[in-house]
Amino acid sequence: MKSEKFATAPVMNAEKQYIDLYRECRDMICQHSSELMNRERDGAFERFAASGFPSRKVERYKYTDIDKLFEPNYGLNLNRLDIPVNPYDAFRCDVPNLSTSLYFVVNDGFYKGEKREGRGEKIPQGQSKLPEGVIIGSLKDNAHQLHSLGEGQGVGYNLLAGKDDDAVSYLNTMLAQDGLFVYVPKNVVVERAVQIINILRSDVDLMVNRRVLIIMEEGAEAKFLFCDHAADDRHFLATQVIECFVGDNAKLDLYCLEETHHKSTRVSNVYIRQSANSRVNHNVITLHNGTTRNKLNLDLVGEGAECSCCGCVIADKQQHVDNNTLITHHVPHCTSHELYKYVLDDDATGAFAGRVLVKPDAQKTVSQMTNQNLCATKSARMFTQPMLEIYADDVKCAHGSTVGQLNDAALFYMQQRGISRREARLLLQNAFINEVIDHMELEPLRDRLHYLIEKRFRGELSKCEGCKLCK
Repeated sequence: MKSEKFATAPVMNAEKQYIDLYRECRDMICQHSSELMNRERDGAFERFAASGFPSRKVERYKYTDIDKLFEPNYGLNLNRLDIPVNPYDAFRCDVPNLSTSLYFVVNDGFYKGEKREGRGEKIPQGQSKLPEGVIIGSLKDNAHQLHSLGEGQGVGYNLLAGKDDDAVSYLNTMLAQDGLFVYVPKNVVVERAVQIINILRSDVDLMVNRRVLIIMEEGAEAKFLFCDHAADDRHFLATQVIECFVGDNAKLDLYCLEETHHKSTRVSNVYIRQSANSRVNHNVITLHNGTTRNKLNLDLVGEGAECSCCGCVIADKQQHVDNNTLITHHVPHCTSHELYKYVLDDDATGAFAGRVLVKPDAQKTVSQMTNQNLCATKSARMFTQPMLEIYADDVKCAHGSTVGQLNDAALFYMQQRGISRREARLLLQNAFINEVIDHMELEPLRDRLHYLIEKRFRGELSKCEGCKLCK
């Protein structure tokens, strides 16, 4: 990778540098992408130019200064220069007993080289052990497949993100040139979990714009594990937009695990639309980061749909993690559950803002939102804002939030029985956070995360245990 060939945004105010960049490099951006993605660019650009980045006066962005995150001067690989690395040889994410179909996204491009299944089994390029009809590959290269599905059915690129008045989604749509496309046909069950390793790699400070489109047809089932890693000691800014269409009676498990480093900034927007009697489990785990802002918009549009949304955050030093969720019940007889837990140490800052919106026709809604937080030091800060907005009268909805410190009585009790104060703190923190991990249905990942979290609390974990990066 040669940094001098990267297109670089000049240092100005945060909006103007990206507006100027797009005007100057539009043809280059389109040249290295597809018609499917290109046709959405100009509209996204116009909306971004009109709105700019949101200030902290905007309700959904009150806890994170987005403008400040996008001010620095980052390189962008708009020429799509090849990165001279085979991630299957250079990188391992070794989760014992977790047999996965393994794929890589290097920066913001789907890696098209040799694939491997499970823990290293080679298969020829272009082949896969996935069930017949399942597609996992480059969004750019599979644009024709998406077209053949028929966007008249209400599924397609930017159909969810494009309806959201969000500057980060606009910016991502302007600049994204490739992404990950996943399609699971009607009544197909993908037994083996699909693991996507997102690797940030560069010899200069770099901005990447990842895009993911997941389409689950009626009766389809699949589990996805997205793992974010930073391979180089550089400042990274990653925007990410994930759109998920979950058909009638389909089931989607979506796990997102971040283990980057303190120089990384991640701004992720996830959009999920659920049809009748569908099931979604969405879990977001932040173990290592710099600044993270996760946004979830989930729409229950078919009767009988259920979702479970969980979040787990461990932060220390000056790390910042902001989770913002909006679950909208559009129709009757739907169920939503949310559980987010934070453990904050040193000068870390956490934020959770969750909103459940129940529309007038959404009778018989059941919803529970819980946010529990532990500040291990007096200098750690947590902001929490659970909200219910209900326009139906026959519902069962509840929400709750707590912010506290370690129980002195419990610490004293454990010390009286020969446990050191440091060990007692670790045991209490583990017990507190593990409730979220226990909600995961992928048992090998659940067991591994229990181990990683314990090491994280002990300060022994600087990256995913078992991962090997060879340069």
